Amino acid sequence: MPRKPRFNLPGYPQHVIQRGNNREPCFYAEADYQRYLEDLTEIAVKYSCEVHAYVLMTNHVHLLVSSQIDYGLSQMMQALGRRYVYYINNRYRRTGTLWEGRFKASLIDTEAYLLTCMRYIELNPIRANMVTHPGEYSWSSYAANAQGEDDSLITPHHLYTGLGETAALRQAAYRELFRHHMDDELLHEIREALNHEIVLGRSYFKDKIESLAQRQTRVGQPGRPCIRKNHGDHSL
Repeated sequence: MPRKPRFNLPGYPQHVIQRGNNREPCFYAEADYQRYLEDLTEIAVKYSCEVHAYVLMTNHVHLLVSSQIDYGLSQMMQALGRRYVYYINNRYRRTGTLWEGRFKASLIDTEAYLLTCMRYIELNPIRANMVTHPGEYSWSSYAANAQGEDDSLITPHHLYTGLGETAALRQAAYRELFRHHMDDELLHEIREALNHEIVLGRSYFKDKIESLAQRQTRVGQPGRPCIRKNHGDHSL
């Protein structure tokens, strides 16, 4: 069965997940988490990718990334994967693959879902019962986005910077978002889009992406996408 084509639309954020092979750990010690972040910071710049949010879990990684060039996300993930696997295999005297196949990615309807997706990513340690507050977890972007800690990996998205005129106001507004519960339906919607590598967004946004990318944006669409006419003046 042929692989599903990637979305290649520079400037659109994508929610990325990469899992350890057979759900096995991909981080064994604090030095491993730190090495991954250092490599990602360097490689993201090389391939013109902006990372807005991340979390490194024991056996998988979530990223929210906007590529600014054609195929930048794929190039970044391939280069990062090769470098990190080489590091792990050398450090722990192991061989073979570390990752469970290729990474998965879901293109995000920015206006409707970007901040929600950031919350989803940074709340992973709570859903895994590892901590009781996202600020307690060391390996996510919450400290940067919500508490103002320096993180050279993070490039704030314009929707995040629009939360307030100053850094303190932005951080306070962002923390306020975490007071709202993410219901099961929303969690399912995010996971469904990611697992099927489709679009997380409103209906008209999906229609526009189908037209731009010439590929399906919904689960269960057979064959080539049906290009729908867009009625109304909606911005992406």
